[in-house]
Amino acid sequence: MSSKKTNIFIIGAGPGGAATALRLSYLNIPCVLVDKATFPRDKVCGDALSGKVPTLLNRLDPAIMERFRQRFTPIDVWGIRFIPPSKKLIELPFKVGYERVPDAAPGYVSKRIDFDAFLIEEVKRRDNIELRLGTEIGSWVKTAEGYTVTTKDKSESWDCRLLVDASGAHSRFSRKEAKQEMDHDHYAAAVRAYWKGITGFHKDNFIELHFLEKYNPGYFWIFPLPNGEANIGLGMRSDIVKKKDINLREALDEIVASDEFKDRFKDAEQIDPTVGYGLPLGSKDRVLSGDNYLLVGDAGHLIDPLTGEGIGNATYSGFIAAELAEKCLAENRFDAKFLADYDVRIERVLRTELRLSYRMQQIMQIKWLTNFLTGIVAANPKVIEVLCRMYTDFELRKQLVKPMFWWKLFRAKSGKLPAIDSPVSEQ
Repeated sequence: MSSKKTNIFIIGAGPGGAATALRLSYLNIPCVLVDKATFPRDKVCGDALSGKVPTLLNRLDPAIMERFRQRFTPIDVWGIRFIPPSKKLIELPFKVGYERVPDAAPGYVSKRIDFDAFLIEEVKRRDNIELRLGTEIGSWVKTAEGYTVTTKDKSESWDCRLLVDASGAHSRFSRKEAKQEMDHDHYAAAVRAYWKGITGFHKDNFIELHFLEKYNPGYFWIFPLPNGEANIGLGMRSDIVKKKDINLREALDEIVASDEFKDRFKDAEQIDPTVGYGLPLGSKDRVLSGDNYLLVGDAGHLIDPLTGEGIGNATYSGFIAAELAEKCLAENRFDAKFLADYDVRIERVLRTELRLSYRMQQIMQIKWLTNFLTGIVAANPKVIEVLCRMYTDFELRKQLVKPMFWWKLFRAKSGKLPAIDSPVSEQ
């Protein structure tokens, strides 16, 4: 069996792998994209698409999100309902003073079976992506020039100079070749179920994060979907699940039947079995590159430790991988030292945000402090306006973990400072 040759070989055609391939294609760089599944296929997930996703995809083609909306009519999302243990509802729009225009939504919710299928449709539109679905990789062998990748049935193999691993949370390449072992302190377990007929949603489709005292650190979510459906779920750090001996499936049923939620679910029905999955969190610094390889998305443990977001970070890391691959080809360099620029860009674009989310997760484990801080927010609309701006202003968001920021807000709430914006504008 002779190997075919390609400069870039991508394992995994989910959002990370598809984003890598699409960015390469628009850079006029051919690649091979392989996935063991055939599409459409379900992927257990919260189904939320943060603002990173439409922003990045629109950079490829301003019409790409319009094709998505026409094809699958996702739910447009305009904010978050945040419910801390104190039960004081906080509603945070993604844009201050927004006007609801679905075509310009800052975020969406769409079942992964639909979104991933759409990305595959976009891949098929590109002549310079060789897409191989239903093709499972069995082995990879390091060579002087890169890697030789062989299918499980040994019927085909490819010689590549750069291997991009986007094969997800259970990536064998990430564990065995890149030595990215699972750490329960930086890993989450979650369960998801689809329901129909849940009531009480915000009129502008705010997603809901309920931080329940019994399941802290972690949260129960309710995300609206098209056709009156909803994605609900419960996620917690794996070490806490093990320590408290929590059965997440049973816990989800208990939450739905509780006094707090029973009215919203009384006329609703579960339309899909509850399923579980693992989330490799980005709260631990890792090296995601080496000689002739890059790790993208969940394979690189890039899930947000506070929100559980993975799709946006997978898409972003795929774009970064593709743009570095362009430089690799131009310089004819695929060594670890050159590819380390991937980690530099991940650090600048994603890692700082992931560390911030981890610190916020740690803060939220302290019940009294969380209730105190959210009490300040709930009692002052001007504070909510400041927090809304944090969705798009990362420098502003970093103030959340600084005690002085909250101290100034508290003093402002007490009438001891002239304006709520003053502690922020000084930064």
